[in-house]
Amino acid sequence: MPISSVYTKFITIPQTAIDDNGHVNNVSYVQWMQDIAIEHYESIGGTSPMQLIGATWVVREHKIEYLLSAFAGEEIEIRTWVENIRRVRSLRKYEFVRKSDGKILVKGETDWVFVDAKSGKPMGIPDEVINVFKET
Repeated sequence: MPISSVYTKFITIPQTAIDDNGHVNNVSYVQWMQDIAIEHYESIGGTSPMQLIGATWVVREHKIEYLLSAFAGEEIEIRTWVENIRRVRSLRKYEFVRKSDGKILVKGETDWVFVDAKSGKPMGIPDEVINVFKET
């Protein structure tokens, strides 16, 4: 059971995201995952409490499953949500869905670690940060 609501946005795939094989490059998906995670976090007011305690999020691991190809000019919906929060980590999931047929193109997840912004050392996620996710 996710702890946050699903955050979505639609994008039209730009030509710049296309690789030599004629479909979206895998690196583009990683960039879009990071972009929507940050956008979602900012939209729910997560940045302020995080900065007040001198912390930030860093990526520990990305997992991506490529199911179908996507092409320039297609409109896709990117979905993200926070699946769980543990002591110093948070698992965020993603889906990329083609608007024209509703098919899931890519599934992904990122294991984020909450760290002290100065030392880079993991730190416990405080309630004020956890609550930001639960209020969405």
